[in-house]
Amino acid sequence: MLMSPFEVLMLLCFGAAWPFFIHKSIKTQRVSGKSPIFLIIVLIGYIAGIIHKILYNYDFVLFLYFINTIMVMVGIDTLLYFRLRSSES
Repeated sequence: MLMSPFEVLMLLCFGAAWPFFIHKSIKTQRVSGKSPIFLIIVLIGYIAGIIHKILYNYDFVLFLYFINTIMVMVGIDTLLYFRLRSSES
């Protein structure tokens, strides 16, 4: 099965958007307007994408899923949410 350029583009676009959200949270030290449910749903979606890549369509796009999920984007934003939410109380 061939890698989809549309899947690569989607992951690159999502990956480019997360740093802006992370920067805003760090700069303002606030997470108002962010939804932990949304972050967790996105995280579950990325994990499902990783599992699909491992089981059915192993290609280099798996690396993009991994970076977006754990290494940089969604994981950090989720951790920031829970850390900064407790300091807002």
